[in-house]
Amino acid sequence: MKLQIRLMAAAIALTLAAPVLAGPKAELPKELPAYAPDAAIPKIDIAKRTLSNGLEVWVLPRNGIPRVDVALALRDAGYAADPKGSNGFASILAGMLSEGTTVRDSRAIAELSQGLGGGVYAGAGNDGLTVGGYSLASNAPQMMDLLAEVVRSPAFPENELTLAKANALQALKVNEAQPNTRAARAMLAATFGDHPYARIMPTEQSIQSVTRAQLLSEYQRRFRPERGLLVLTGKLTAEQGFAMAEKAFGSWKGVGTATAATPKAPMTAPVTRAILQRDGSVQSAILIGRPAIAATHPDYFPLGLASDVLGGGFSSRVNQNLREDKGYTYGASATDAEFAAGGRVQAGANVRNEVTGAALKEFFGEFDRLAKEPVPAAELNDTKRYVAGGFLITNQMQSSVARTLANNWLVGLPIEAFTQYVDKVRAVSAAQVQAMAREYWKPADMSVIVVGDSKAVSDQLKPFGEFEQRK
Repeated sequence: MKLQIRLMAAAIALTLAAPVLAGPKAELPKELPAYAPDAAIPKIDIAKRTLSNGLEVWVLPRNGIPRVDVALALRDAGYAADPKGSNGFASILAGMLSEGTTVRDSRAIAELSQGLGGGVYAGAGNDGLTVGGYSLASNAPQMMDLLAEVVRSPAFPENELTLAKANALQALKVNEAQPNTRAARAMLAATFGDHPYARIMPTEQSIQSVTRAQLLSEYQRRFRPERGLLVLTGKLTAEQGFAMAEKAFGSWKGVGTATAATPKAPMTAPVTRAILQRDGSVQSAILIGRPAIAATHPDYFPLGLASDVLGGGFSSRVNQNLREDKGYTYGASATDAEFAAGGRVQAGANVRNEVTGAALKEFFGEFDRLAKEPVPAAELNDTKRYVAGGFLITNQMQSSVARTLANNWLVGLPIEAFTQYVDKVRAVSAAQVQAMAREYWKPADMSVIVVGDSKAVSDQLKPFGEFEQRK
């Protein structure tokens, strides 16, 4: 939910800032009227039912466009369920679902979904898989039948698997040439160690090793109605939604041994300092991070707002400091991510070689400042408006509502996390933000990964500890 909100808000911020970047910093005229009160999120009335096979069904009728959106979330089916050595397997599993069933091939699936005025999709996250679809409201029963076909009878054709692996290898080749990918992989290991959350990024070996037999086996372990939530939203009644769910999924049964629940992730980790060598690099990719909290932790909302003050948007502290004031980078950020069994905080930027050490000093200085000084009321309120506004804009679309509810459920958040999100954000105090900075953004507890040319930056990093040299 937070990532979706921040991507939307960041896009808005950058769009609004574009004319300013080309010239001197502009100021708004003083005679502009004050902001209007924030709009309240529309009240939602969710009808809930559990089918006899254990599948939870939520129906959220909405007036508006004649469209129905559906999202099926499956717990313990994502990256955390991937066996060791099969990093990123869940992504290929999700991608293969719509590439052919026992009834029709990938082209027929695409043509049928488009003919219904919609489409089907699937994706993987740390804690689960989400399979969804949408169509014109008049075609919702047929779309539900197609979605059930994709979920209940995937064929995993060999020819489609060969193509999926080739595409994944090409994408990996492109990504591995980027310093940010190398930094992210190293930071995941530093943050989560041997925990499954560290294994979300694929490797060449993990992609090459995927077989149709493995897909079929893992499908049986992960696709189970008693671990699922089906969300329907749009122009339909609750009873229509329940009837479609029963027809499409009521006879679905799990087969074989289910995946184990994800073990609790650590909230602390040994501090890592490492330089990953990139010969001839003219800039350094810096990542700073540590483990943090699960989504159900009481600090969920205060930590989110503290991270937004630090680096959640264009006007955030680290971006204003490193980009606007110092000119070290095109953009700096700080964020938090919460999952079902743990989480992390992370900050970073790509900077010129000659300011690598100075940039790290500024990051740590901002962490310390947030812990020691109360956030001024105006800055705190502006950040709250930014976060709440991004949430409200994102969830104007009913497809986003379905996905947000499904994603919240995957990480263990209750329905109220959606309806109360804006109020919870508004209720965070400056004292709570300080407490979050002291607890989770303490420089002494942060691992630092730098990808760059060690010959150019090693001396600058000496004040921050001993950095291990890696290839």
